[in-house]
Amino acid sequence: MSAPIYQEVDFKASPERVYQALTDAKQFSTFTGLPAEIHNEAGGAFKCFGGQITGRMTELLPGKKIVQTWHVAMWPDSVDSMVRIELKPHGEGTRLILDHSDFPEGNREHLDAGWPRMYWEPLKKHLA
Repeated sequence: MSAPIYQEVDFKASPERVYQALTDAKQFSTFTGLPAEIHNEAGGAFKCFGGQITGRMTELLPGKKIVQTWHVAMWPDSVDSMVRIELKPHGEGTRLILDHSDFPEGNREHLDAGWPRMYWEPLKKHLA
């Protein structure tokens, strides 16, 4: 497995708003422009980007933390990575801390670039 991806991103919105956008299917679909299904309770399944990413919510602390198993459609069925997102108040907004681990070797560069392009940049526009 590749070395984990660690990113910190600041948003001009409360931790609660950032959390809602990441865990509510309608908001997620709106900011990404692609279909999403999210069952936002611990153990709930999710499917986003039209099914390209699937997984389960393993831990949810509203406004504070999201932990997911995370699977990319092109990976072998038996491979799931772990995504941990922490939300902390930062000034008048939120600092999001991402820790993405346990993904297959050779995927780090693509995933590291994909988080800002597919999640953080559109989410910033959505929350503005």
